[in-house]
Amino acid sequence: MQISDHRLPRCWEVLKTVTDPEIPALSVTDLGMIRGVDVASDGSLCIRLTPTYSGCPATDMLEADILGALDGAGLGPARVQLDLSEAWTTDWMSADGKRKLREYGIAPPQGPACGQYLIPSDGVPCPQCGGGHTRLLSEFGSTACKAQYQCRDCLEPFDYFKCI
Repeated sequence: MQISDHRLPRCWEVLKTVTDPEIPALSVTDLGMIRGVDVASDGSLCIRLTPTYSGCPATDMLEADILGALDGAGLGPARVQLDLSEAWTTDWMSADGKRKLREYGIAPPQGPACGQYLIPSDGVPCPQCGGGHTRLLSEFGSTACKAQYQCRDCLEPFDYFKCI
């Protein structure tokens, strides 16, 4: 079944409003978690979601938020299909999402992901002042996907979103 011209753009616009529970400055589309929108044989929308972590405890909340937003926009019925065929990677984050992350106070991932957490020892640009004179405080930040740094220019601590 072919999705009508008016549903597809509206669906993507609505998905841009569904925020990540851990980082509410970012939407599921900023993070690249929406892998596609399909139409089932019954005409309902099927949203393919890849969470940032396969065991993410917020997956049920994300599904409910996506379905609620689509229903509220009059785009239901819809369903969310978990797509774990590929592991999520920071390479899927949009440039706009990385900008929003920086504005939120978290340094965005630097460089391409290599299937592992990459943690530079220093030189991560500070999201507070933009300085590059920083040092790693801990490989573990507020969540497993972040490391803790401190800027040597403004002295502020900050999280860095690791490349994965």
